[in-house]
Amino acid sequence: MNRRVVITGTGLVSALGDSPASFFGALREGRSAIGPVEGFDVSGFGVAKSAQIRNFVEKTYLGIKNLRPLDRTARLVTAAAKLAVDNAGLNIEALRANEAGLALGTMFCSVRTISEFDRRAITAGVEYASVLDFANTVINAAAGQTAIWHGLRGLNATICGGVTSGLQSLSYAADMIRLGRSKLLVAGGGEELSYEQLIGFSRAGWLAKPEEVPVPFDKNRNGFVAGEAAALFVLEDEEFASSRGATIQGLILGHSIGFDRSRAKDPVESAAALARCIRCSLDDAGLSPGEIALWSASASGSLAGDRAEAKAVHSVLNGRCATLPVMAIKSQLGEPVGAGGTLQTVAAIEALRAGEVPGIAGLTETESGFPLAAASSAGCAVSGKNALVTSIGLDGNCCALIVSLP
Repeated sequence: MNRRVVITGTGLVSALGDSPASFFGALREGRSAIGPVEGFDVSGFGVAKSAQIRNFVEKTYLGIKNLRPLDRTARLVTAAAKLAVDNAGLNIEALRANEAGLALGTMFCSVRTISEFDRRAITAGVEYASVLDFANTVINAAAGQTAIWHGLRGLNATICGGVTSGLQSLSYAADMIRLGRSKLLVAGGGEELSYEQLIGFSRAGWLAKPEEVPVPFDKNRNGFVAGEAAALFVLEDEEFASSRGATIQGLILGHSIGFDRSRAKDPVESAAALARCIRCSLDDAGLSPGEIALWSASASGSLAGDRAEAKAVHSVLNGRCATLPVMAIKSQLGEPVGAGGTLQTVAAIEALRAGEVPGIAGLTETESGFPLAAASSAGCAVSGKNALVTSIGLDGNCCALIVSLP
């Protein structure tokens, strides 16, 4: 457990860019990916907005061969993995030789493919259901397809923890490296936007009103806008990374995963569950609350979730939320569910490197008694090398991760 886990590659496909630099640049400029829903007729369900990747061309990243078996989720994840592997200076031969593996976090994975397969089988008959689609009717389809594409012969794990899935996959992968069971892993999250997801979120009452734009922590927030993305890191044992001359982009110092037994229905329980995760992640990293320079929040505009997350961080960091720089990128990116935590981590590392935290787009005023005096629509400077990344789900899952610059 003394092995240090380092980040040597970053890859992402998002509605705000497909590289850490372009993604962070969009955040700094205040650009928003939120716009009208395209490709799905959801007008009868009170859904008007989404944060879709509207210009994704998979052959740009993967070429034109062997794409047919991959559904949209698998294409997003495989493309992000390709960018991460290239960024780490690796190729398929090196991945195979070192038994590289994959840990993928996702909430819905191929639910759109699963639903289409089932609808066709029911309406036209089983014999008319697509054989190619059948391979993607399991929750670990995207992880499997990505591993096949990139020659990832080591562990292959799919983690479904709702909104926290991306952070949970990074935590799982970090532990596998710490334990010496892997020395090279690709890990992160991926999610496509689907009709089924939009309808489900709408019926649950979680989406922002059609005329509203979601603003994390704002006193008038009333829900989130659904999004999609894939974001993956190459994680390595530090000694192995150094032996091959890899450039170290960051480190994963500590993490913790927990669950709120009220399933996000009791705000006190929700805050307490995440607070336990944060304390454990600090202990795991060997850091004190005063050594955290930046907080990257999963706040998406959820009334109860945003409040519980803020109270948890405030309680653990000894009231430092009054001055601690805070990021909440989902006002621009929407809620990309399983990919959200990994994108928050990308943003946190880029902010530490730039010494600048983008403002929370659209935030005008937090609600009364909210412990977030430092939250603002204006950016601010950040000094230090450690960032806390948190995620709190709609179902009780919660997670905390601490990353650092080398």
